[in-house]
Amino acid sequence: MIIERAYAHTGPRNDDEWPWSVPCVRDLLAHGVRFTAPVTFLVGENGSGKSTLVEALAEGFGLDSWGGSHNWRYASHRPKSPLGERVRFDAAPRGRAMLGSWATRKGFFLRAETALDALDREGFTPDEVSHGEGFLAAFRGTFHQAGLYVLDEPEAALSFTSCLELLGHIDRLVKSGGQVVCATHSPLLTALPGADIIEVGEHGLRRTTWDRLALVDHWRRYLADPRSYLRHVLD
Repeated sequence: MIIERAYAHTGPRNDDEWPWSVPCVRDLLAHGVRFTAPVTFLVGENGSGKSTLVEALAEGFGLDSWGGSHNWRYASHRPKSPLGERVRFDAAPRGRAMLGSWATRKGFFLRAETALDALDREGFTPDEVSHGEGFLAAFRGTFHQAGLYVLDEPEAALSFTSCLELLGHIDRLVKSGGQVVCATHSPLLTALPGADIIEVGEHGLRRTTWDRLALVDHWRRYLADPRSYLRHVLD
């Protein structure tokens, strides 16, 4: 592992304004977030703040919020977020050398909306393939060395079988010394054995297990009886 805890300097702020009003951000400010496994999944509804949190973690590590590796730090026009400016880390024993200086930090921030653009800036251009195939080709060709890899909903472009392949890439990555923090809606990804799962919501942040996730329960119920859900949204 590279990092074992993330926290944020408090400083002046208005708790009624974004991002300080988001419950998971308040939890980060009050207690920090501990990482207990090489792969951590952040799971929550849209608007819960999980993407805000992973973006701030990426920025705190020195990764461009637009997406990309540490070599492309702040290459985009986007300014660093107010939360990302304050995020700091406690290093895991194996990560102390990497966190010791900016020059030694390795990693990548992959966000679904800008992934292919970020990969193009890295010199990786998977021509004549679908969006999902491009994602997987990026993992094969780019995600293979020790470092911090922050992913924001990577399943967005992937089929069921491609998500399974992605899990294989993640498993090989962490066995090579990498660490992954991933925001996701996928019950398939979060089933990775040994992964730590943090549920994000109005309660802030809380650890849970795959079988206790609300999204897993909803998918089970929906697949068993789609009409029980569809009758609420269809005329």
